[in-house]
Amino acid sequence: MTPLIDPAKSKTKTQVWVVENGTKRLRQDQLTTEEPLEIRLTSPSRTVAITMRTPGADFELAAGFLFSEGVINSKQDIHRMSYCTDESIDGEQRYNIINVQLQPGLNPNLQPLERHFYINSACGVCGKASIEALRLRGYAKITSDLAVKSEVIYSLSDQLRSHQGIFSATGGLHAAAVFDAEGKIGNLQEDVGRHNALDKLIGNALLSGDLPFNRHIVMVSGRSSFEILQKSVVAGIPLVCSVSAPSSLAVSVAEEFGITLVGFLRENRFNVYTGWQRIITA
Repeated sequence: MTPLIDPAKSKTKTQVWVVENGTKRLRQDQLTTEEPLEIRLTSPSRTVAITMRTPGADFELAAGFLFSEGVINSKQDIHRMSYCTDESIDGEQRYNIINVQLQPGLNPNLQPLERHFYINSACGVCGKASIEALRLRGYAKITSDLAVKSEVIYSLSDQLRSHQGIFSATGGLHAAAVFDAEGKIGNLQEDVGRHNALDKLIGNALLSGDLPFNRHIVMVSGRSSFEILQKSVVAGIPLVCSVSAPSSLAVSVAEEFGITLVGFLRENRFNVYTGWQRIITA
């Protein structure tokens, strides 16, 4: 089920003028590739998402998205995934469309996808509706007894950066990584969108049978949004860390579902917004 895709497609070469100390010079640079990915169900025939992403781990991204949105509940719900074979579409662009064939007789719940119509609003009613939608999908509060030393938390940011191969070349994309309780990195995924990077991480674990992440830490670059926490609830992640700040709705979701939420993790400092009991400081 693993797609064959050229890793070089995640980077695009360009020329850039560098202006420094009053002089200019022309040099070659690399940009993070950003292209649309359309995720289609074959039965019922429907486009369920179009997202801007960095090519690579596309099947993992599709699986992670469908799982975190509640369209599928397990790897076994997927019969087959493939790139588009429609010959009327330019050959290069076929790699921007993934067809997902679910198991015969499966009647997917597509209602969670309606969340995208109001997810970006942080107003009171919409925030409550977002959390209520998660409750209605039956997700329980995460009760993992995971406990992590503060020294381990300190180490995650440097590890995240050191394992970001494409970021090192382009400086222009996000990452999501999973660690064990001792801070050993398990997998890392990169994408122009931090929610896509997390979907790739979750999708990889789903397809390899490594979910839930109930004894693990997940760290994302950038900030923690509702989407990041919503996906973490579905994947059973007890501890979520980010380089920057969480949103107010992200904190509400973390509190509601028992997630320890860490933000502003930089060098030897971090903030704990919810779930302090999982952090060992002495």
